[in-house]
Amino acid sequence: MLQKYGDSILRLAYSYLCNMSDAEDILQDTLIQFLKKAPVLNSPSHEKAWLLRVAANLSKNKIEYNRIRRTDELAERLAAEEREDLSFVWEAVKELPLKYREVIHLYHYEGYSTAKIAEILNRKESTVRSDLRRGRLKLKDILREAYDFGEIL
Repeated sequence: MLQKYGDSILRLAYSYLCNMSDAEDILQDTLIQFLKKAPVLNSPSHEKAWLLRVAANLSKNKIEYNRIRRTDELAERLAAEEREDLSFVWEAVKELPLKYREVIHLYHYEGYSTAKIAEILNRKESTVRSDLRRGRLKLKDILREAYDFGEIL
């Protein structure tokens, strides 16, 4: 299969992705899909068409995955650049336990109310407010320890 259709699949994947490493991954994934599915096809032309259709779909999925990943990285960079003077605070937030980190992020970064956060996280609003308060206190300790702000905070 690789010798017979490998070049065609690789060229198709490269035409979508413009990245040889990703195109090689698509080639490999396409052949794995063929082995897993073991489709019964009438002729070699149907076989090639099936492989190319799978390669095209996998390539489109890879493009979408890369777009989402790039957006996430960009958003993180922009958040830090937006308030560069406070980027150290977001680094400290990352050190918090998940339950505090998520409410602080949703409240301060995304701008949600405690009622909306409770709805999003499927918690009671009073629990969200408690987690927000406790998270802020832990954040204060982290910042005091890391940056020696003393009594400023």
